[in-house]
Amino acid sequence: MQNDKPYQKKLPDKLYFKIREVSAIAEIPAYVLRFWETEFAKIKPKRTSSGQRLYRKKDVELILKIKHLLYNKKFTINGAKQYLRSGIGGKKKESQTGILDEIRSELKSIRDILT
Repeated sequence: MQNDKPYQKKLPDKLYFKIREVSAIAEIPAYVLRFWETEFAKIKPKRTSSGQRLYRKKDVELILKIKHLLYNKKFTINGAKQYLRSGIGGKKKESQTGILDEIRSELKSIRDILT
């Protein structure tokens, strides 16, 4: 199965991931993950009695999305927060983007025919 989003990875079938595992999956240092926890309210790992962070699958997916926005799309932290808050990254908007891309492509081909 091919991923439809460039930031998605095949995650192991586990309930919880330790910070070291998430760091390896996302290919970012653990201190960045800890910083993102302070910046993005949606990242809320569980804590064990000893204080160890346990990330759920949805946390890891969100981290991959945030990494994509910050590193690939070159969003600022505030821009990524706003993007996630507004729901622009949702399926509805992505399908609309696909439709707009199709329309744009058709208009370009019509323009090429006319010139």
